[in-house]
Amino acid sequence: MDAIDHALVHELQADASITNRELAARVGVSPSTALERVRALHRRGVLIGYHAEASLRALGRGVQALVSVRIRPPTRPRIDAFLDYADGLSEVLDAYLVSGHEDVILHVAVADTDALYSLIIDHLTARSEVIDVRSSIVYAHRRQHVVEPISP
Repeated sequence: MDAIDHALVHELQADASITNRELAARVGVSPSTALERVRALHRRGVLIGYHAEASLRALGRGVQALVSVRIRPPTRPRIDAFLDYADGLSEVLDAYLVSGHEDVILHVAVADTDALYSLIIDHLTARSEVIDVRSSIVYAHRRQHVVEPISP
């Protein structure tokens, strides 16, 4: 990736809804160059998609939590089955397979603490492979929307 590619990625991460003409102007290239470069970034797997971010609170999900899950035995089929199950739960925003004491960390968003309790007791601990669940309420969540590449 050269400086133009970096600038295109930066601008699109900051605001993916801008027009190609505006993108080109911000980066200082022609619209046709911007379009071809963005298409190439998609083909190379640098850009993998676009999305609109919605307010969780506005969607009725005022409580976020990180839920740590231990699975036993920690075999690939059991972990994969649990991750497939977690993918189907509407409360789960992200699932991370991790090293350390826990096997999976789920980022969840629910209406309230009663809904969090229900998710944990009625859904997660009901799974035979789950031997331990711990949760931490998220008081604030900040995300880096623009991620710069690491320079060699």
